[in-house]
Amino acid sequence: MTTLWQSLLIALRALRVNKMRALLTMLGIIIGIGAVIAMVAIGSGASKMISDQISSIGSNLLLVLPGSVTSGGMRSGAGGTQTLTYDDARAIKAECPSVGAVAPSVRGSGQVVYGNQNWSTVLFGVTPDMVHVRDWTIVAGRNITQSDVDGATKNCLIGQTVVDNLFGGTDPMGKIIRIKKIPFTVVGILGRKGQSPQGQDQDDVIYVPLRTAQRKLLGSQFPNVVGSIMVQAKDADVLDKAEDEVTELLNQRHRIGPNREVDYTIRNLSELLAVTEQSSKVMSILLGAVASISLVVGGIGIMNIMLVSVTERTREIGIRIAIGAKKRDIMLQFLTEAVLLTTCGGIIGMLLGVAGARIVASLIGWPTLISVNTIIIAFGFSAGVGVFFGFYPARKAASLNPIDALRYE
Repeated sequence: MTTLWQSLLIALRALRVNKMRALLTMLGIIIGIGAVIAMVAIGSGASKMISDQISSIGSNLLLVLPGSVTSGGMRSGAGGTQTLTYDDARAIKAECPSVGAVAPSVRGSGQVVYGNQNWSTVLFGVTPDMVHVRDWTIVAGRNITQSDVDGATKNCLIGQTVVDNLFGGTDPMGKIIRIKKIPFTVVGILGRKGQSPQGQDQDDVIYVPLRTAQRKLLGSQFPNVVGSIMVQAKDADVLDKAEDEVTELLNQRHRIGPNREVDYTIRNLSELLAVTEQSSKVMSILLGAVASISLVVGGIGIMNIMLVSVTERTREIGIRIAIGAKKRDIMLQFLTEAVLLTTCGGIIGMLLGVAGARIVASLIGWPTLISVNTIIIAFGFSAGVGVFFGFYPARKAASLNPIDALRYE
């Protein structure tokens, strides 16, 4: 311990003699560690943002969409015709044991008016399960009920963007708004969701009862059809089983045989989340790997300066060996200097990396996620660089012949 302490004091003295050279030597490590922490923080933040956006859609979800059909030799393309019905949704809920909730919907858009304010927004005809499937909180009022759906009532839920643009500071509860000139009563306010994975504002929305949308608001030549069906499995473990059950049921209901084209599409949103998260993690690793190149460059700079230091202090090394210093003492001295350089550079780099990540977050609104584990690994890596790149110069110093060293001018 005494030898290590003495080596540390000698290393500090040696670095103080050449402050500017020590600072320039540390610069590669400072930039490397700072870049690694900043890049990993930005990459992790982007990964979390994407995961949060996908998770905001809901959990354990299957999305059933209309598929393509062929008529007269012409294929309509995916979603080119309406092939799903409200009866399909009710059958899925009743006959698929692994399914917990089913939310059919129709979508449109329209102008909404309240007083002297108006706003163009997205309109959805939904059932009560939509709020549960989407994991959407209701911050005021109540949800749409099955009675609202069956009776095609003129009640609605509104999103936060609609609240901000139509009502300002006024309480919307119980107010009458006009959607496409039809009066609706606001019975509930949806909590804030933010952007979807496609960048759309999920809060710019109005929910009305499904039957109301079909019969009075959006209109259709096929009043029982729905644009999509969201299916929520009872838990993640039975999601694949739920997908098989839904597929089998829809094949039966749509009379789809072995040689007939499937007229619907089922998308597993949990698989989309897993693939996106994996892609984001790979991107974070790549960003960190690219930034780590500067650490290698910095380590080579450390080795270069330590070799110069050995050459400059050859006579000092010869004197130390002549008065009884052992080879391991000489090695420890130069290794300590190398580790001290990289450690100091690593500490400064960590501070700059954290500051840089926060500056990026504040300037462009990009979220960053600074992990304690990343900081610890970066700090340990900086010390490891000192040992790795300082070993050869230290070994060279310890291998000097004391007679030749004393003769060195």
